[in-house]
Amino acid sequence: MQYEPLKSEQYYHIFNRGNNREDIFLEEKNYYYFLNLMKKYVVPIADVLAYCLLKNHFHLFIRTKQVDDESLISKKFSDFFNAYAKAINKQYNRSGSLFKDRFSRKIIKDENQMRNLIIYIHTNPTHHGFEVDFAKYKYSSYNSFLSDRETLLDREFVLNQFGDKENYKYVHQTKNFEIDESFSLE
Repeated sequence: MQYEPLKSEQYYHIFNRGNNREDIFLEEKNYYYFLNLMKKYVVPIADVLAYCLLKNHFHLFIRTKQVDDESLISKKFSDFFNAYAKAINKQYNRSGSLFKDRFSRKIIKDENQMRNLIIYIHTNPTHHGFEVDFAKYKYSSYNSFLSDRETLLDREFVLNQFGDKENYKYVHQTKNFEIDESFSLE
């Protein structure tokens, strides 16, 4: 399968799952390690707008930054996922591919698609049966947008997509969004 390189100043849905649908997060510390690697590799070349890490897959919504060498963007993502996979393989004495394939990416072209993707990402724990109430799921960016605590996420941009915090909560709670089959890992 031919993968299109990531380009500057574009919105993307980045996702992947474990090889053979196996878990990629084996214990709590793995989620935090993944987020720390994301800060190290992704934040310099992209704004993270939303994320959800589930035990066997993840979703990221990002906006790439302007860079002189666009090949650097895809390389940084590749380095990020490779660093995580190598650490998991070493930590758990495993070998082989941790992820199903290279990371998948879908370009997001309009505001409606952005809003739908944000809601899809945040409600994913409920959709897959990991948590009855997605708002209580620890490894999602959902609550970061309701908090006043410092965050690396672009809180203002995301909340502006929904008008304000109250509408952000409302559309998530009512799951008021259009299913876009391209968001799915299937």
